[in-house]
Amino acid sequence: MEKEINAGYVITDRLTVGNAEFVIGQRDEAPANFVTWKCRKGEKEYFWGHYMNDRLTALEDLCNRALDEVHYLKSLQQEKDTPEKPVQQPQKKRYEPER
Repeated sequence: MEKEINAGYVITDRLTVGNAEFVIGQRDEAPANFVTWKCRKGEKEYFWGHYMNDRLTALEDLCNRALDEVHYLKSLQQEKDTPEKPVQQPQKKRYEPER
């Protein structure tokens, strides 16, 4: 398998959640040796980079970003599964003759 490289960083790890992918990139000669990025599943346009200096912090960030996406998808699913309450129309007053 060929190495995937983005901005000089070798992609070492990948997590997929729904239509999003989160990756770790490593570059030994960079001021920040590690980065996590987000991209759309199946695409290679990475964005929202979080840069750091050690692998454990990068791994933690990767997992946290993936978990945030899981929580977001779960909230969307809950909204979809919750039936909407019908809008109540104001009740019309019945006309009663004065006495």
